[in-house]
Amino acid sequence: MASVNEQQGNQNDTTTVTQPSELECPECGSSSVYRNQDRGERCCDRCGLVIEGSMIDTGPEWRAFDASEREKKSRVGAPVTRMLHDKGLTTAISWQDRDGNGRTLSAKRREQMRRLRTWNERARTANNRERNLQFALSEIDRMASALGVPQSIREITSVLYRRALDEDLIRGRSIEGIATATLYAACRQEGIPRSLDELTEVSRVDRSEIARTHRYVARELSLALEPADPRQYIPRFCSALDLSEDIQAKAMEICSTTANEGLLSGKSPTGYAAAAIYSAARLCGAETTQSDIASVAQVTEVTIRKRYHEQLDAIGLTIEN
Repeated sequence: MASVNEQQGNQNDTTTVTQPSELECPECGSSSVYRNQDRGERCCDRCGLVIEGSMIDTGPEWRAFDASEREKKSRVGAPVTRMLHDKGLTTAISWQDRDGNGRTLSAKRREQMRRLRTWNERARTANNRERNLQFALSEIDRMASALGVPQSIREITSVLYRRALDEDLIRGRSIEGIATATLYAACRQEGIPRSLDELTEVSRVDRSEIARTHRYVARELSLALEPADPRQYIPRFCSALDLSEDIQAKAMEICSTTANEGLLSGKSPTGYAAAAIYSAARLCGAETTQSDIASVAQVTEVTIRKRYHEQLDAIGLTIEN
């Protein structure tokens, strides 16, 4: 008598998958039991006894034809994100009060769903740490949206804030202050030019607290932050001022040349970039005022004039008024 595997090997429309099993055949005692996924049966490979039939397949409904496709489809639902305090792993109950077919729920069912939502929200933020994290991450997302920074910066900021929370750096400081400081640190780490003044505009704390908290967080978390490069601000400022690429390239050249003279030490990078743009605009004959540049760069006209003269002296140029 041919074995069951041999019999099924002759059937082109049947796929047999043999999986390790701790079951024993009640007929012959063999532990060589396999599962036929197409037939929904568990059979003994030795005597052919069908041990279990009409099995329910609890696997996914999609089909995959190779290992890579199976790996891609093996996860469902929203992706895990650190921008949510629970990383997006918990379930949210909709507030629409409608069933799966879109019909409005009855009054009794609506009241039941209201209570379920209340308890679900309480369960999602079961302790002070989770409530702290939930509020902080919402603040980070709000500020990041206002600043127009990419999603990757928000994720990095959330990681830095979680580290600060784990190391108890929040004690004695405001949640908003730590959230703003970690967002500023993430922008500096990834080379996204955002100044302290820009952070202050979207934050709920003042500039001095942001600067003080940023230094504290950077020191305690041992963050390697390079000094801000004025050249990172030039493309954004030139775009806002609607200046040509020639002026932008000239401003970058001025920054690179004068940086070698040590002029950047102790200078505001935004003020230095603004002065380089003004110098480049004057050299290229563009009619751009100090007031316009100061408004975009959020610096004073006095700062632009000081840096402007320093840069011209460093490169040995004189521009006629």
